[in-house]
Amino acid sequence: MAASPPQGLTVVRALAPLTVTGDRALLGHLVRNLLANAVRHNRAGGRLALATSADGVLTVSNTGPVIEPGDVPRLLEPFRRSAERRHTRGEGAGLGLSIVASIARAHGAKLIAEANPGPEGGLTIRVRFPV
Repeated sequence: MAASPPQGLTVVRALAPLTVTGDRALLGHLVRNLLANAVRHNRAGGRLALATSADGVLTVSNTGPVIEPGDVPRLLEPFRRSAERRHTRGEGAGLGLSIVASIARAHGAKLIAEANPGPEGGLTIRVRFPV
């Protein structure tokens, strides 16, 4: 995770009971990677939204750089990033979302990633688990 969250980051939660059958450790990694990505690629005064639903959906959305919709699928590939590496402290290697996608597949879940339109930007990831 980044050294510190962006200043003024607002966290919005809408949590309903969500029960998922699977490997507790891997599911923990899935959630941590989604949250770490949403914080790392956010901006000062930005927003991070986390939601769960009883029908099996986990949603993490953030504000941040505007991402072209056509670029979203490649962000789910290993070592792919939306920006070039700067080699700074806390910078990721581009594995977080590919790990999330692999864990989702291993649990029979469908992952949907969408670019949020400008000016807010950022990304919304939905993981739909089988119920």
